[in-house]
Amino acid sequence: MKNDSWKIGNIEIPNRVVVAPMAGVTNSAFRIICKKFGAGLVVCEMISDRGLMYRNKKTMTMIGVNPEEHPMSIQIFGGSKETLVQAAEFIDQQTDADIIDINMGCPVNKVVKTDAGSKWLLDPDKIYEMAKAVTSAVDKPVTLKMRTGWDSDHIYAVENALAAQEAGISALAMHGRTRAQMYQGHSNWDILHDVANHISIPFMGNGDVRTPQEAKQMLEEVGADAVMMGRAVEGNPWILKQTTHYLDTGELLPEPSVEEKIQTAKDHLHRLVELKGDSVGPREFRGQAAYYLKGISHSARTRAALNNADTEAEMNAIFDQFVEKQAKRAARMA
Repeated sequence: MKNDSWKIGNIEIPNRVVVAPMAGVTNSAFRIICKKFGAGLVVCEMISDRGLMYRNKKTMTMIGVNPEEHPMSIQIFGGSKETLVQAAEFIDQQTDADIIDINMGCPVNKVVKTDAGSKWLLDPDKIYEMAKAVTSAVDKPVTLKMRTGWDSDHIYAVENALAAQEAGISALAMHGRTRAQMYQGHSNWDILHDVANHISIPFMGNGDVRTPQEAKQMLEEVGADAVMMGRAVEGNPWILKQTTHYLDTGELLPEPSVEEKIQTAKDHLHRLVELKGDSVGPREFRGQAAYYLKGISHSARTRAALNNADTEAEMNAIFDQFVEKQAKRAARMA
């Protein structure tokens, strides 16, 4: 399959690589970086319907869209048809998002216990009812992200996908794990293949895509129209460039240098500070710093130092010292 443009409703997506929504990760700062590295579509971390309904201050800061992000999607979740529709209408009318995504895959208890996220996977009729209500209420294209099933005894992947399609969803994303698996075990690509064969709307395959080669397999062997990458992109946005390049040319780009990795980390940090402020930005970046340093030798002390740093300036100084030490180490080895 060629890595060419495709459409979700009337929105053109420039390539087949999509960054999955990840709570606490896919904020605007990270989404912009993913776009810089070639993502065709980025999806905002999930937004609570009730947070929008009550105009929660934190929720309202999460739905800002930077012009550099387009095309992008905002994902909403909720357990009530009425509040979900209200949330969708707000995103449709009051934000610059191109696409509205409905979460039917989140496996965590605090979401499931509100009859949201993965809870819907047990009832194709409920999926149809909720999705139909949303697609009928908004003008923007609506997509839906779900898992293969609740557990190994309750896998209604095809039935749920067909219900979503019948409800007017413009595209479907599916993670190849059940709710019971959480993020453990393996993504079942056989089920994803079955779903791809049964629906006619664009299908985004998700789960265990960590390399450009696996992205190609998802497109060619599963039959997905696009590949959705999640955890593999954390602290590793250049995987997006490597993947789009590989799909275009069949050539594998080299790994970035330590200097390139650290420069991207500093860019991410700076954007987070611009987005969330001098206090919150650095604290939130601590969780991402370890991903940027993953796989780099002699980085444990640097990770620990970053976890104790409180400002962008402190973190940048730690990064600069690390790069300098790495360069000296490399010179001694030469």
